[in-house]
Parts: sequence; structure tokens; C-alpha cells
Amino acid sequence: MGSKFKDQVIQYAKNVVSGKVKAGGNVRECKRFLDDLNRDDIELRTRDPDLVIMLIQKLIVHKQGETLEGQPLMNKPLILQPFQMFIVYNLVGWYWKGSNIRRINEAFIYIPRKNGKTLFVAGLAFALGILERKSGARIYISAAALKQAMEAFDDILYSVRYYGIDQEEGTAIHDNNMEHSIELNFYDNNGRTSGSLRIDAMAANPDAQDSFNCNIAICDEIHAFKKAAQYNRFKEAMKAYTNKLMIGITTAGDNVNSFGYQRLQYAEKVLDGLAKDDAFFCFVSHADADDKGNVDFLNPEQHEKANPSYGVTIRPSDMMNDAMQAQNDPQQRKDYISRSLNVYTNAMRAWFDIEEFRSSDKKYNWTIEELAKLPIKWYGGADLSRLYDLTAAALFGHYKGVDIVITHAFFPVVMAVRKADEDNIPLFGWADDGWLTMCNTPTVNAADVVEWFKSMRRQGFRIEQIGQDRKFAREFFTLMKSNGFNVVDQPQYSYVKSEGFRYIEKSAKDGNLYYLHSDAYEYCVANVHAIEKTDDLVHFEKIGKTTRIDLFDASVFGCVRYLDNLDRAKAAAQWWG
Repeated sequence: MGSKFKDQVIQYAKNVVSGKVKAGGNVRECKRFLDDLNRDDIELRTRDPDLVIMLIQKLIVHKQGETLEGQPLMNKPLILQPFQMFIVYNLVGWYWKGSNIRRINEAFIYIPRKNGKTLFVAGLAFALGILERKSGARIYISAAALKQAMEAFDDILYSVRYYGIDQEEGTAIHDNNMEHSIELNFYDNNGRTSGSLRIDAMAANPDAQDSFNCNIAICDEIHAFKKAAQYNRFKEAMKAYTNKLMIGITTAGDNVNSFGYQRLQYAEKVLDGLAKDDAFFCFVSHADADDKGNVDFLNPEQHEKANPSYGVTIRPSDMMNDAMQAQNDPQQRKDYISRSLNVYTNAMRAWFDIEEFRSSDKKYNWTIEELAKLPIKWYGGADLSRLYDLTAAALFGHYKGVDIVITHAFFPVVMAVRKADEDNIPLFGWADDGWLTMCNTPTVNAADVVEWFKSMRRQGFRIEQIGQDRKFAREFFTLMKSNGFNVVDQPQYSYVKSEGFRYIEKSAKDGNLYYLHSDAYEYCVANVHAIEKTDDLVHFEKIGKTTRIDLFDASVFGCVRYLDNLDRAKAAAQWWG
């Protein structure tokens, strides 16, 4: 079949890397693609991607829409753009050298709205099913809501009926309130079955999808998934296949603790080379943001960087008009930045801008071992759960103008799987990164928390004082005292905690806060909701029932102890001259 589209794909990648095509985050994937062409262990084969591209362009038609010039698109073939061909080539073109095993078995495609995503998903699902027909292809198209999954399914159904495929022998279509499926059977010259494909559209419901079996699954708009199980059930359903493909597609949202955001963070690590995953393809397209998360949303270059279909399905004039509205009407700005420029924004109720914390944290890079040797007085805080929830411990110190927060979390291992799934908390990721200890008891054991403070002391940390509300954990209070720690009863009064809250807030804004790049601490900071009362008093709480702020709370305890002792030291210095 030759290399009908290979040259176009390679040229697209080169244009992106050189800057001829303005692109955002996907510059890294294009560079990765070009570098991989020189690898000895993998090879790019053209037969499968060329076939998929031709099938899409010959079998999928638009059922609605107009060109930028106002010409109707209904019943016109879907002609893939270079970036879409690039995606196809990566998904099915790479093979491990000397084998029939494809390299890529999972993909994350992250593009803004109105970039032709839904129709492309439809064509991709249909063409991949035909490609894998000899394996009895089973494709699931899923989304958080059935209506979203039906968008791609209806596009396939429209094309099937337009070309009369629904009238062919071996074709069965079910589109009712019970199921939405398209089934095609293929026959050889002797009338024997030579392959089949079935496409099902459904909402992601992990409680009813344990027995599924497929080799291709496409989960759309995963930023709306409430928990990881909605995605993982489909991933688990394809374990019996070698050349399987799990595709997650989404735009940005406003919840930085969502499953979709966690997948984006993992994709960013792969693209930055911080995580090695040869089987994972990432196409991450967004506008550039500065160190504090600010986006120049009035800049046409950023519009183009975020939208790979800029000038094809995305009208530049519309983008600029919407940008002007976002400037003049702040309530429009959040949706414009997230949906049109594909940059995650904080939830509206969140008090902190997490990017300010990240920007401050990136300026410093001390290790635990280095911090233990520095002449710092450390002040601790602890927030213990009543039974089997997240428990947090923290140390707060100050060194040469920098405020340093060290946190550690605890969670009972018997409840971890359930809570990680139900509340979408990345507990196991935190454990792998060293930010969390899985306790072997049914509830959090106070002795485990005490042991952490002891281990920090053994490493060389000079722990001056620890604050803890005694009425919530008397056992912890007693154990700490018996192990020689100076523990102070610190009731959780708003007027007391407000001082620590404001101090940490100002430190982050000024770029003077360092928390050792802890993902767990960032998670808790992003979940803080606060109410400002009279005289700058702040009452803060978690943003939702299933979120956690315990690590931040513990750091506030430590900060309050630091400030209190600072005041005492100043008073003593004045007294003694």
C-alpha cells in the first residue's frame, strides 16, 4: 500500500518542532516521534495507519456543519488534517521490531472544544474496528454521560446508513433505549465468516461493567469522570488482547483533583521525560501559561497553539471575539481559558491559586537530607482522623527568607482501595512517591504518626514544638510527650488558625514557600475553601465532602507554632536588650 501519508505526517512533526506550525504542549510529542524514527528496537510501518486514514476518509461523512467560507458540509467526506493523521500514525503505526506487536496500547488526546474531536473519534472507532476485524473487534465508545457517547455513535450510524452499509448482509443495528450498537460481519469468497466488528455506545458505569471484553475502547470527555474506575473498567476489559488500544480524549476542566487532570499530569511527565512509558501516546494541545498559570488569552498566537484545527474548524475571528468578551466580562474568562485554550482552571470555590504555590515551590530544590543538616528550628503540626480517614503530620521551618513545609500523610491500607476509588484520591501514587504511609491497622494508629516525628528527629531535624488539638487525639498527645516532644494543646479556633493561614498564603504569593514538590500537599491546598470575615479573619474548610485538606491543615498548625515562638523570641530580646 506504500507510504501514502507517511511523508505528510513526518513533515507535520518537523513543522511543529521548528515552529512553522504553532503548537502548544504537543511540540514534545512531535519531537519524540522524530527521535523514535532513529531507534533500533521499534519501527514505523505504514500499512495499518494508511488503511485507517483511507477508511475514515472514504466511509465517514459529515452529518452537519459548515466550512469557514459558509459552505455546507453535510454528506461531505471527512478529510483528516495533518495532526489527525499524526495521531493515527502513532496509534497503529509503531511496532516492536521483528514482531506483530504494536508499541502503543494507551493514548491520551487532549484538545479544546470544536476541533473536530467527536467526528474524528467516530471515524477512528469505525476504521480501527475494520482494521481489527479478523480478531473479532469489539469497540466501546464511552463518556460520563450517555448523551456524549451517542454523539460519536450517531456520526458512525449516519455514515453507515448514508453508504447503505446497513443494508449489507451481516449488518445488525440496535439503537433503542436498551442498547446502542452496530455489528458488521465479513465473509470470504466461500461465504464463511472472515471477521467481525461490534461498536457499543454507553455511559461509563463501573458498577455494571465488570464482565466486559473488548480490544478497543474510547473514553470521551474524561475530565467529567467522577472516579478512575469509570476509565479503568474499560482498560481491564482488554487484557485478553495483545494489540489492544485504550484511548482517553478530553478537554480541560476546572477541577484540578479530577481523574482527567491526573491523566494530564501523567501525560506531561511522560512528555517531559520524567516518566518512561513507551506504550503511552500523548497529544497534549494547550496554550502556554507562565509560572503562575497566567495565560495571554488575547494573543492570537496562543489561540493557534491551543487549537490544532485553527483556521479549519476554529474561526480565528470567533476566538478573538470570545477573548475580548473574556477580558471585559470576568465571569466568561474561566470557561474561555479552560474550554477554548485548554488550560485547567481552579474550581470557583477554591481560595488559593495553586499555580502560585507551584511557582514558589519550583524556585527551591533542597532534599530532606540537606534540610536536616541546616540550622533550622522546626515546628510541627498534626491533624489526626477520628477513624479511617486521612491523617496528616507536618513540619514548618524558616531559613534565609524561605518558609519550608514538610508534610506526610497516613491512611489505613484496608480502606485505601475503597476511598481512593470513591473519593478519587491518588493515595497509592502518594505512597509510591513517599508522601504517604499505608497503616496496617483498620484505623490510623497514632503510634505511626509519632514514629514519623521520631524518624525526622533521628535524621537531624531539630523539632522545637508541636501543636495539636488534644481533644481529637489524646493518645497521640500522650505518646508524643512520653517520647520527649514538646507538644502544645492548640484548639482549632479560627482566630488562631487565621494567622497561620494568612502567613502561608502571603509566603506563596511572594515566592518564599517551599514544600518539596509534594503532589499530596498541592492536592490539599487546591481543596481549601475559605470565608473571609471581619478584620481579615478567615474560616477555612474543604471544598467538598469527598475532598481532603488535612496536609494543609497540619502545616497551618506548624506555622502557628512558629509564629507564636517568633513573637516570644522577639519579646524576650526586647526584655533582655
